Amino acid sequence: MSGSDGPEGAPNSPAARMGFAAGQVVLEIGFDEDADAPLRAGIELAIGAAVVGEDFDDVADVVVLWWREDDGDLVDALVDGLSAITSGGVVWLFTPKAGRDGHVEPSEIGEAARTAGLSSTKSTSAAPEWAGTRLVAPKLGR
Repeated sequence: MSGSDGPEGAPNSPAARMGFAAGQVVLEIGFDEDADAPLRAGIELAIGAAVVGEDFDDVADVVVLWWREDDGDLVDALVDGLSAITSGGVVWLFTPKAGRDGHVEPSEIGEAARTAGLSSTKSTSAAPEWAGTRLVAPKLGR
């Protein structure tokens, strides 16, 4: 069996390739019944715990934001996600792929990310119906 054929939490699983790792606290925002169940399970397997929901009142290492075109203001959602992560944390924005209901144009994602103070560092096919964009805050240093 090749690495990509293994369970979602295996070293070559989508979640592991996206950088999810044991011990991380992952805050999930925008979950709905259309969210990809195998990807969510793979993230939980990779981190060794359940993802936390929007009622979580501490900071997370990673925010997973499921976003669809009609969900509202993406800039506001990204700013909220950014405020919920630790310094050096990551926001993974999952949007429906092109041709699917709720698709968000890459140009809209890029503009919203810049406005929110984030930079896109990676895009990936996260799941059969979902694209993933890894967003980070610029590093501040002297």
